[in-house]
Amino acid sequence: MDAKARNCLLQHRQALERDIKTSYIMDHMISNGVLTVSEEEKVKNEPTQRQRAAMLIKMILKKDNYSYISFYNALLHEGYKDLAALLHGGIPVVSSSDGKDSVSGITSYVRTVLCEGGVPQRPVVFVTRKRLVNAIQQKLSKLNGEPGWVTIYGMAGCGKSVLAAEAVRDHSFLEDCFPGGVHWVSVGKQDKSGLLMKLQNLCARLDQDESFSQRLPLNIEEAKDRLRILMLRKHPRSLLILDDVWDPWVLKAFDNQCQILLTTRDKSVTDSVMGPKYVVPVESGLGKEKGLEILSLFVNMKKADLPEQAHSIIQECKGSPLVVSLIGALLRDFPNRWEYYLRQLQNKQFKRIRKSSSYDYEALDEAMSISVEMLREDIKDYYTDLSIFQKDVKVPTKVLCILWDLETEEVEDILQEFVNKSLLFCDRNGKSFLYYLHDLQVDFLTEKNRRQLQDLHKKMVTQFQRHHRLHSLSPDQEDCMYWYNFLAYHMASANMHKELCALMFSLDWIKAKTELVGPAHLIHEFVEYRHILDEKDGTDCENFQEFLSLNGHLLGRQPFPNIVQLGLCEMETSEVYRQAKLQAKQEVDNGMLYLEWVNKKNMKNLSRLVVRPHIDAVYHACFSEDGQRIGSCGADKTLQVFKAETGEKLLEIKAHEDEVLCCAFSADDRFIATCSVDKKVKLWDLNQEECRNTMFGHTNSVSHCRFSPDDEVLASCSADGTLKLWDVKSANERKSINVKQFFLNSEEPQEDLEVIVKCCSWSADGAKIMVAAKNKVFLFDIHTSGLLAEIHMGHHSTVQYCDFSPHNHLAVVALSQYCVELWSVDSGLKVADCRGHLSWVHCVMFSPDGSSFLTSSDDQTIRLWETKKVCKNSATVLKQEIDVVFQENEVTVLAVDNIRRLQLINGNTGQIDHLTEAQVSCCCLSPRLQYLAFGGEDGAIQILELLNNRIFQSRNGHKSTVRHIQFTADGKTLISSSDDSAVQIWNWQSEDPFFLQAHQETVKDFRLLKNSRLLSWSFDGTVKVWNIITRRIEKDFMCHKDTVLSCDISSDAAKFSSTSADKTAKIWSFELLSPLHELRGHKGCVRCSSFSMDNTLLATGDDNGEIRIWNVSNGELLHLCAPISAEEGTATHGGWVTDLCFSPDTKMLVSAGGYLKVRDSQRLKEKSSLYLNFQAIFTSCVSVGPHTAHQKGGAVTVTLFWVLRWICKAGFLRSFRSSD
Repeated sequence: MDAKARNCLLQHRQALERDIKTSYIMDHMISNGVLTVSEEEKVKNEPTQRQRAAMLIKMILKKDNYSYISFYNALLHEGYKDLAALLHGGIPVVSSSDGKDSVSGITSYVRTVLCEGGVPQRPVVFVTRKRLVNAIQQKLSKLNGEPGWVTIYGMAGCGKSVLAAEAVRDHSFLEDCFPGGVHWVSVGKQDKSGLLMKLQNLCARLDQDESFSQRLPLNIEEAKDRLRILMLRKHPRSLLILDDVWDPWVLKAFDNQCQILLTTRDKSVTDSVMGPKYVVPVESGLGKEKGLEILSLFVNMKKADLPEQAHSIIQECKGSPLVVSLIGALLRDFPNRWEYYLRQLQNKQFKRIRKSSSYDYEALDEAMSISVEMLREDIKDYYTDLSIFQKDVKVPTKVLCILWDLETEEVEDILQEFVNKSLLFCDRNGKSFLYYLHDLQVDFLTEKNRRQLQDLHKKMVTQFQRHHRLHSLSPDQEDCMYWYNFLAYHMASANMHKELCALMFSLDWIKAKTELVGPAHLIHEFVEYRHILDEKDGTDCENFQEFLSLNGHLLGRQPFPNIVQLGLCEMETSEVYRQAKLQAKQEVDNGMLYLEWVNKKNMKNLSRLVVRPHIDAVYHACFSEDGQRIGSCGADKTLQVFKAETGEKLLEIKAHEDEVLCCAFSADDRFIATCSVDKKVKLWDLNQEECRNTMFGHTNSVSHCRFSPDDEVLASCSADGTLKLWDVKSANERKSINVKQFFLNSEEPQEDLEVIVKCCSWSADGAKIMVAAKNKVFLFDIHTSGLLAEIHMGHHSTVQYCDFSPHNHLAVVALSQYCVELWSVDSGLKVADCRGHLSWVHCVMFSPDGSSFLTSSDDQTIRLWETKKVCKNSATVLKQEIDVVFQENEVTVLAVDNIRRLQLINGNTGQIDHLTEAQVSCCCLSPRLQYLAFGGEDGAIQILELLNNRIFQSRNGHKSTVRHIQFTADGKTLISSSDDSAVQIWNWQSEDPFFLQAHQETVKDFRLLKNSRLLSWSFDGTVKVWNIITRRIEKDFMCHKDTVLSCDISSDAAKFSSTSADKTAKIWSFELLSPLHELRGHKGCVRCSSFSMDNTLLATGDDNGEIRIWNVSNGELLHLCAPISAEEGTATHGGWVTDLCFSPDTKMLVSAGGYLKVRDSQRLKEKSSLYLNFQAIFTSCVSVGPHTAHQKGGAVTVTLFWVLRWICKAGFLRSFRSSD
């Protein structure tokens, strides 16, 4: 670089570093070839904007004069005129041998050649398309001085002519390939007299000294001969450029052993001539950045300062160079009409988008209609039929074969005509072809054929009905996906309301479509066509839409659930239920097993939408400010954005190198911030779908981020104990507040103290910020960093997350028991419980207007709740503490609700009797339903007589919370266990209780054996056998090194199994103190086990959703049912396997968890599944005969004999055969 240029750059370095944004400037320099992509990446890796600018200038200082000139021109293009003025005095003078001047990079030689050849100048506003220019030059180079044809083809207004001119605006390329010069002819749509005039003008230009002839040729043949002689003798090795060629016969006049470059909309025009032929297709639109660059140059603004409408204009016209230039020229004269011209474009008012320019057609519709007019008469109607296709939709050939009743080959021939004339585009998909229109062509056709559209759509539906039946569509058919996606659209557009309702209210259609494309598109159709569907029955429409919304997380993944079983869980008045019941009755004859709720009237779905966008835990979900979109992030390291109403995915980005913990929309919804375990905070531009800035500074995981109300500041919280405030524009850190210091005390050194700042929330005026850490909430002044208030949270459960709604004075809180609660800020009282997630809830957030709120969880789902509906309907929720008694044909349930009332529920009728109110921790029924007993958190046990609802006995025996309680078979003795590690035996009718004390930690549970024996197991890893009469331990088994989670006893009472948190299960004989078999292989805590009735098999289940079946006699693993990986689909149980149960004949295995599943025990093949939207299922058991069955402390009880009957803590189920 010249010393003068270098000194100028150094002199103004500070001003440049302070003000410039490097990203767009580097685009220009890369286009000019003075900066490499790797150098660009090196600049982008710098943490702040100023450091990126400094790195770029440092690179330029090491480069040549061209880099200085490119940098100077980039500043001008990006609107930095004041900075460019500082560098103007240092512009180096480039010698003619270098080939470029300092202004445009074009030598005087090139300027002279092009001027003499009639090549048009660059447009007033010009952006480079280097890749296409290089492609044209490469094809021209292949001619190697020999006659031949290079065709640039594309649709109207894609920039073919500009590209042709730009390809020859290169000094070295002209000298090497076309030293004889370049000659440009604007051909256009001509008749023979018009073509002769063009040829005469060209001959006169080539023979200016009239050395060959003093008169012009009189006809085309004479002109062709004259041109051949002139090109061979006077202008050898020159290039002839024919711009805008329409007809093949025109080219014959120029077929005279020349090198020719031509532009056309019809790539087949060269079929009529001989010689080597090369083709350069031009895509129909510019990239988004190029389109914005053109607009910015027209209106003299920086790209970053363009209004939102600029992005929408580029998107609407798909970057068409013609449209962008026409609108840009209009905006230069009327700079306040952004919204007006966008609206005209959206409303297809093409005649209003017109401007005199160098282009042949003043208005957009003229440019497109001329191509259609050139079609053969016999295929024009076929092109009209394409008016019914939507934008961005690729249509298989088979669809058009059905529409036109033609063979595939005939259809392909017609469509190829359209493709050749740039009226249609084609993609090859394997052996088949897919066809699509440019957005502008779709708009043009729909506007032109508006009055015919309804009939054209009706023709499409009628043809489909002739060739297909709905249930005959197969996924391997070429046109299958098209019909599933667009059949409803064609019916609605054809005004075929009856057919549309029959389609949308069909469970078969819903099953087939969701299995292929997921539920989001169907939900969207229910929303879009609601006005039509409500004409038949608004209730049906609401039922089907709710069915899809609440089961979307299941319908969108593999393995695909049984949709009939899902339908049977709907209310009996629902059309979904009616169709499911009908299908179920038909399928039971083929061996299918279905389950049906008995007391569904008591069920309430409080969620509005359940989606599963991620393949792993969802850590955060948030609304956009307009409430139309939801952003989410999680353990799969991605950021996702989807529609709030339907769950349709809009955006997916791999956002960080590690788990993404939080995301937040800006107030203007243009940006979204993310933060991660990788210690970074990133700012994403939603329009450009790229990262705009990365903030570095935290030394540990960044747990939360939130924009200030004015979008000027971004707050982030971290496990390093700090709250940081960042400037959004510059990405610089404004200040850092050390929250950790408020937890320090004199005994604990700072380095040993871990404080995770979990979340933050801004005040409405942006002057204060609230943060939560550990069990405290702090309020800070952001200007002074001073602590304004401190609140100590006395909640027993860990608060995972909280959010406040300023509109209705409610707070939503996520707790560590998988549940979410709504609290009134004014009264300090809990308003509602929201249950439904199967694992930890990481995030809760209100919508901007407070009408709904989001929850996201480890169970991979995001739930959308309606605030009013939750407050109104969730007054009573049943807790886990229940007991169930089966007696003949009656089912009785004793349960505790969330306000600590005891409820007695008739399982057949759903009738509820409310009993006493107490702090109940567990409960049980006596076998003959005369009494019930319940234990409390204070260690007390009370017995209530059901006949008169009075307390019959009361006893304060345990020292802490009673966990389990059970009557003996005769009902005379009550056995209980507690956190105090003791088991209490109480003959409550005649004598005082006594205690069995030997466990060192809490007794997990117990089971009654024969001959007055009792089996108990504990957190201390032991299992003990007690003699209740002698009150002594008979056997003491040291079973596991960790907690014993469950035990099961074989039906012959000879063996028992134990499972543990140490990930093993063991089989024991009551006669031996060492295990018969140790069962290894589980990768999670083994939570449950169950012997088969014939004692030959043992089933075990773990916290990863895995089920194993073992041979009891030798401990051999027989069968394994592993959960499906997150990438493949849903987990087997949506979480833990919490209970297992064999049928009496050992042929079936019931497993409980997030879902209830029935499997063939020989192969573990699934026979039936019950998916619950409202809460998890915890246990199950099987009655071995028709006598009374009794189950304590579980949430699900199952009796399998000749008839199935199922019961769960939130409702009851029954199976049915065809006789039901």
